[in-house]
Amino acid sequence: MSREPGAMVAAAEGGFNVTKRSILTTEAGAPVSNNQHSQTAGAAGPVLVQDQHLIEKLARFNRERIPERVVHAVGSGAYGTFETTSADVPKWTHAKLFSEVSKRTKVFVRFSTVAGSKGAADTARDPRGFAVKFYTEDGNWDLVGNNTPTFFIRDGIKFPDFVHSQKYDPFTNRQEPDNVWDFFSRTPEATHQFVWLFGDRGIPASYGQMDGFGSHTFGWVNQAGERFWVKFHFKTEQGIRCLTSEQAAELGGKEPAYLHKDLYDSITSGDAPAWTLKVQVMPESDAATYRFDPFDLTKVWPHQDYPLIPVGRLVLDELPENYFAEVEQSAFSPANMVPGVGPSPDRMLQARLFGYGDAQRYRLGVNHGQLPVNRPKGVEGGARNYGRDGAMRFDDNGGREKNYEPNGNGGPAPSSDAHEFPATVSGVTGPQPPSEHRDDDDFVQAGALYRVMEPEEKLRLVSNLAGSLGQVTDPGVVERAVSYFAKADRDLGERLTAALPGLER
Repeated sequence: MSREPGAMVAAAEGGFNVTKRSILTTEAGAPVSNNQHSQTAGAAGPVLVQDQHLIEKLARFNRERIPERVVHAVGSGAYGTFETTSADVPKWTHAKLFSEVSKRTKVFVRFSTVAGSKGAADTARDPRGFAVKFYTEDGNWDLVGNNTPTFFIRDGIKFPDFVHSQKYDPFTNRQEPDNVWDFFSRTPEATHQFVWLFGDRGIPASYGQMDGFGSHTFGWVNQAGERFWVKFHFKTEQGIRCLTSEQAAELGGKEPAYLHKDLYDSITSGDAPAWTLKVQVMPESDAATYRFDPFDLTKVWPHQDYPLIPVGRLVLDELPENYFAEVEQSAFSPANMVPGVGPSPDRMLQARLFGYGDAQRYRLGVNHGQLPVNRPKGVEGGARNYGRDGAMRFDDNGGREKNYEPNGNGGPAPSSDAHEFPATVSGVTGPQPPSEHRDDDDFVQAGALYRVMEPEEKLRLVSNLAGSLGQVTDPGVVERAVSYFAKADRDLGERLTAALPGLER
């Protein structure tokens, strides 16, 4: 990233080295004579409204905050590089960043927690956002995922209700276990994600010591027009390390930005965190008969069915110069894709294709794509389109160029290359559940996850679940929730029942 020169300038004067300081100005550029005292009517008199510098400073101060993200408000970010390491990827996609071995692409990555508001501890038990912005020559590709391969729900129409259940209660203004578990007890598809969240990996010890996932199923298309379904896995090269609930409470109480500081300290000391990108690739024809719905975000593709294939390496080695400008104003949307990459029928993904871009337009404005961190840096000449006007248009707004297409003045025109993903569909329109595959249910993968845990991990999982469920005041909610875990695995259900006094044995 290129940086502006500092304000302090060294100058030689009379044989001595002195420092020449730049002059403080108003936002209109007028020099400020005094930044310590307001203009008043006499030394003991009232402040004067004519003091433009005072009024401007206070008015700007009142407007410094922008709307925070509804979710993922607590975040950290860094720049780095993605390097393709496999010559096989063009078999599945014609995306240019994968076109040759050793090809390097600039990236910006933002890590985050989901539920907390600005200032909340980043050591909370919560999924972590893992959002990667690839600045490719064909535009920005935003791979916006989490540190979990699954999610709580499979249909975006449930997302506002799910988030409301996790955020602050309208009356108590705090996160309420009653709300969290009431929603879960009526949403059995969340069982898999709850086993993950309340297990050891629910609290990573550092951002560099956790995996990242695209989570959703995405589409890849190669030069021959063949389509493949793909899942993305960023596997940490630092090794997985997690915090217990007790460790997280202690560390987060002393330093709410514990993981944020750890990331900055690591990069500052030259210990750049790195991940190996691996993919699972499914031929398009496999999807209809696969034993699980391959587009269900509450499920994974077992590795014995579709092995992990290494394709690249991600390294983060550069910190932002200004947190607000580059981390807070960074804007990600899974709808930002490049030729060779496309969506899938995943219902949660389809909702996010609209929701994320709309959130950024509300939060940052319609011209947020022109902010330096969001600008398509890999595209020669930058973005070229007919978008004009709107708040905070800080370039030349297209100058004299025509603002419509087609035109006869040589303005940008469509490439005519086929970048879309045509899909054959059938059936009737209207609200309807997804089609079931052979092994689809809400509990089988949650049980499989529990059974691969080490004995000590199982104990901690039960303790974490019981500690949260023990705060719920409605016995019916507790019984329903425990019944889901018992359906996932009998041993898990029995242990959880024993850990919750008052449950009927």
